[in-house]
Amino acid sequence: MSDVRTLATRTIDANNAGDARALLDEIYAEHAVSIEAQAMPGASAEFAGLDAIRGKYDWWEGAHEVHASKAEGPFIHGDDRFGVIYEIDVTNKESGERSQMRELGLYTIENGKIVREEFFY
Repeated sequence: MSDVRTLATRTIDANNAGDARALLDEIYAEHAVSIEAQAMPGASAEFAGLDAIRGKYDWWEGAHEVHASKAEGPFIHGDDRFGVIYEIDVTNKESGERSQMRELGLYTIENGKIVREEFFY
């Protein structure tokens, strides 16, 4: 349970400090998979591998201005999963549309690293 709680707490703390991307190399497995609830524009809903996940971050940061982001939790499930509720205030740079989002991130851990993240909204 300590690995899951440690990774969950670090994920939440980094998000709340505005520095979630900094943890990719440290707490994600090289073969990690990220799955969005729907496909991103011009891409799939699934991003396989750490380089693909970095690319998803690049797209998000390039397409949006984040005004505020808050992570709530963690919600621990056994020895290998945790959930986080995210609230995000964001403006789409292309459209200028500002919106507030709320989503659930579900993370799976193997060998002390995040191997899967799934987002629900």
